Amino acid sequence: MSAVFEQPTLWQRVRPMFSGFDATLAVAAALLAAAGLITMYSAGFDHGTRFVDHARNMMLALVIMFVVAQIPPQKLMGLAVPLYAIGLALLVATALFGITKKGATRWLNVGVVVQPSEILKIAMPMMLAWWFQKREGRLHAPDFAIAGLLLLVPVGLVVKQPDLGTAILILSAGLYVIFFAGLSWKLIIPVLVLGAAGIVALVVSQERLCDPDVVWVALREYQKHRVCTLLDPTSDPLGKGFHIIQGMIAIGSGGLTGKGFMNGTQTHLEFIPERTTDFIFAAFGEEFGLFGVIGLLLGFTLLILRGLMIAGEAPTVFARLLAGAITLSFFTYAFVNMGMVSGVLPVVGIPLPFISYGGTAMVTLGLGLGLLMSIARSRTLMQS
Repeated sequence: MSAVFEQPTLWQRVRPMFSGFDATLAVAAALLAAAGLITMYSAGFDHGTRFVDHARNMMLALVIMFVVAQIPPQKLMGLAVPLYAIGLALLVATALFGITKKGATRWLNVGVVVQPSEILKIAMPMMLAWWFQKREGRLHAPDFAIAGLLLLVPVGLVVKQPDLGTAILILSAGLYVIFFAGLSWKLIIPVLVLGAAGIVALVVSQERLCDPDVVWVALREYQKHRVCTLLDPTSDPLGKGFHIIQGMIAIGSGGLTGKGFMNGTQTHLEFIPERTTDFIFAAFGEEFGLFGVIGLLLGFTLLILRGLMIAGEAPTVFARLLAGAITLSFFTYAFVNMGMVSGVLPVVGIPLPFISYGGTAMVTLGLGLGLLMSIARSRTLMQS
């Protein structure tokens, strides 16, 4: 009597693709994405299809996350060098043949217009994680020097565009890898001390250094204005200080519970500049208040803590360094954005993850989450 074999159902076929996904990481990202959609609906009420586009970008990021999560970390490691080389070559091409808009040369036409610096947000930590994986067990000072060179070349090209916000994200992602690889505190502490001393000196000498006739050699004129405006936004309340002042007014006016969904006056009367992109945190704080902000912070905290746990449990040096760097990159995004909107940090073009509008940034976030999912998934499947 011949055996009868049942055809597997569609769910039985696709179920292995979902096995091993990290539920905690997925829940944290979903909560932040929901907060982003709610805020975008209100902040983008008169921006045409911005809410719909934001939802579409999130769906694209979800697809990218799902696809990347299927790739084992070993194969991802093989992509590190080619991706870094392509990103670096495109940065050089941008410097030579790039498209200039509003004084910045950040885009390159390769059939479609792309922003090559975005590639380095992921390629940089992958490249450095690959480098330290190759040097596992025999790390010496020259290895850290080579890692520093691999980091500083693309960062220098991005700063030259100029794009300080993206340069900060690439630099921080690379530094996180170098730190987790075992960089000595003897080298870290002097840099922190010098940085703190520089900030104190800037605050003390603010009036003299911010004089219009004083030229800052290391920074462009608009970057000098951003720092000086941070120190005293009221020096130009209707000009360069307008963003910071309106952001602080909006957040402060939210009080404990906020003015309510769709009831933010600073938002809906269009006092908040860039209220769907860089300054969307001000719109969120106005409508949902301190309690809403605490909830948002808890969402980011859950995401970051789970990411660090995934890094700690990663089976290889490459996976551990990459997971740690990507996780702390999410922290950098959130910290810098909230800091600049709150008047604690200078205004730079860094979006709030999952909340701010932006297709390229959302794709990068999807890639980052996919890499974390891949590392978490590989660990789960190895244990099963």
